[in-house]
Amino acid sequence: MDGNAIISQRIKDVRNALGLTQQKLADDLKISQSHAGAMELGTRKIPERIVKMISYTYNVSENWLKTGAGDMFNSGCDYKLEEMINNFKKLDGLLQDYVLKQIRLALEYQEARDRDND
Repeated sequence: MDGNAIISQRIKDVRNALGLTQQKLADDLKISQSHAGAMELGTRKIPERIVKMISYTYNVSENWLKTGAGDMFNSGCDYKLEEMINNFKKLDGLLQDYVLKQIRLALEYQEARDRDND
């Protein structure tokens, strides 16, 4: 089996694990349903951009998609951090300052709550 066919099967495995239809997968990746179907069948080359989109959109390990090594899905914390960083970079400076202030306040609240529970 060539590398493209192996990734094709893994894309289908991801879709099935998440209970997605090909149409939903296609909508999420901004491709046509026929494109998604052709990728799963291995009749269409899977570009790196699609691998990255699947990884980001569904929290799938890019390494697993490419090699089969490790777990299908990334751990929750890594995914949340990556999403936060990507979204943070899109904000203007004023909103970045606001988000940082909210994070600091949330940490203070958590620390106070933890102290009260000890």
